[in-house]
Amino acid sequence: MPSNFLSIDDVTDDELAWLLARGAEHARGAVAGEGALRNGGARRPVAMLFEKPSLRTKVSFEIAVRDLGGHPIYLGADEVGLDTREPVEDVARVLERWCALIIARVNRHSTLERLAATASVPVVNALSDVEHPCQAVADLLTVAQKQGDRKTGIARLKIAYVGDANNCALSLGLGAAALGARFACASPEGYGFSEADAARLRTRAERANAQAQERGREATSHVQLTQSPVEAATSADVLYTDVWTSMGQEAEAEQRRRAFQGFQIDERLVTLANPGALLMHPMPVHYGEEMAPGMLEHPQSAAFDQAENRLHAQKAILRLLTQTDEERARG
Repeated sequence: MPSNFLSIDDVTDDELAWLLARGAEHARGAVAGEGALRNGGARRPVAMLFEKPSLRTKVSFEIAVRDLGGHPIYLGADEVGLDTREPVEDVARVLERWCALIIARVNRHSTLERLAATASVPVVNALSDVEHPCQAVADLLTVAQKQGDRKTGIARLKIAYVGDANNCALSLGLGAAALGARFACASPEGYGFSEADAARLRTRAERANAQAQERGREATSHVQLTQSPVEAATSADVLYTDVWTSMGQEAEAEQRRRAFQGFQIDERLVTLANPGALLMHPMPVHYGEEMAPGMLEHPQSAAFDQAENRLHAQKAILRLLTQTDEERARG
């Protein structure tokens, strides 16, 4: 069982499959695990440190914590002042005395790593500049619900990401590779994955394929990195995109608008994908940039299902991190 959830790489392929299965249960209205954040009759406090604003992440985590029996405590950037009012390590040492978990949405991934290295309670990455693993679990849950096979899950499906190879793209790719899907990412020159992140994606795919073969199954995981949206979108089961300019990159907005011309989910790309391909976006959307106007309301759009599944996925993540020995033994 992972002690923290900072990256998709913090969970094994089997644990990721477990998260999707538990998320699906919550989506169906299951009440299993609803006491995961209770200590007897008391609600266990959960700190929510947010350096960046949020709609879906904040609301879904607050509801998830309450539904699992806990008490969420929201702390905005000005209330804590990580490394301005107090060092990250001191904040971790204080919060661990009171709280069962620390959920953190931060500017720099190194802040999460410092929190996790210091705190004796689990730390959850609610978004950093490197990864957004909670979003990826919700995304993959959505794909499994709508396109997955009862026996093989999302294995063999082609998930095409078009746009900036950002934190969402990396977590999505790592998760897709772990579950046996084919992940294609199309980005303009200079906006693709770093060599290190590309290696992480390929390593995860190779590991998933090796495990599949050990279990007598077909090796289906594959990573394709390209500068061609057409190549990525062709025969895709999922078309996914995200904003061209993320929070903190506002000074680059005009430069990015020029660089990303042609990297838009529109009817042209939809016709290249497989019939019924899902259109996905983590939101918020910059209409007319990464997604053509009206595409979020397209009959094949799953964006609002993704948003709903943030709640169900986050319940599963919190349950995984707070499992008792008895629950762990049951699997």
